[in-house]
Amino acid sequence: MRKLLLGVAVIGVIGGAALWVLSAPKVLDATTLAGLSGDIAEGEAIFHASGCGSCHIAPDRDADPLILSGGREFASDFGTFVAPNISPDPEHGIGTWTAEQFINAVMQGVSPDGEHYYPAFPYTSYTRADPQDFAHLYAFMMTLPADATPSQPHDLRFPFNIRRSVGLWKAMFLRDDWVVTGELSAEEERGRYLSEALSHCAECHTPRNALGALDHDRWFLGAPNPSGTGRIPAIAGEEFTWTAFDISAYLETGLTPDFDVVGGSMAPVVRSLQNLEKSELDAIAAYILRAGQ
Repeated sequence: MRKLLLGVAVIGVIGGAALWVLSAPKVLDATTLAGLSGDIAEGEAIFHASGCGSCHIAPDRDADPLILSGGREFASDFGTFVAPNISPDPEHGIGTWTAEQFINAVMQGVSPDGEHYYPAFPYTSYTRADPQDFAHLYAFMMTLPADATPSQPHDLRFPFNIRRSVGLWKAMFLRDDWVVTGELSAEEERGRYLSEALSHCAECHTPRNALGALDHDRWFLGAPNPSGTGRIPAIAGEEFTWTAFDISAYLETGLTPDFDVVGGSMAPVVRSLQNLEKSELDAIAAYILRAGQ
């Protein structure tokens, strides 16, 4: 019996050590980040394409889309996530972060302290992007107004409040390859980059599995609203009948083909995307229709 218990203990220790290693935060290779420099004007375009303000504007500051003090709450099956302060404030924001720390946070979901971020932060999409674009984004974000509002903690249920477990989630689900593949036109490729990597459309419009990972087999087919009210519509499949013109015009004007006005959580997304060139909106539209084939 003593040998059996010892054997079980050894297996437990080995298994625990393996899980600890597997769940460790992983950052980008230093050579990937070497030589990157940011351009503020380029970063502004990335900021709008990535929708940073959509989540990180304070709930009472819709009129100040560049003050990223956080505080918005996002309900989920795992608890409530709260968007943090990502203004350049040196104490409560990201003012002391280096460009390398910022890029690893955005693309790998790893904090400057070496902890996992929860995938409510869409690094699951941003990981497909070119690190150079986030060097540009960092340069722009460091020019924004600083705000000293403290970030608030998430309110998550056990065991989802164990951050280290996010490493195991990443090992299972974090991927940086494209979902929509095959022969794409140049416009569709640009739209794929904007949609899958930067604008992270699928994070809302695609169903998730029981562990919160996107179901790539049902890409863009709509999903339950995490708040519990209504459903986020499909932008692919038989339910979706919009044309490329309809999609681009909606992103440009906020009006549907039936002349309804954009509302809910999509409203700040459209306000952000309206800052892009019309050709970029056309590319997103071309990709969405390609993804639905």
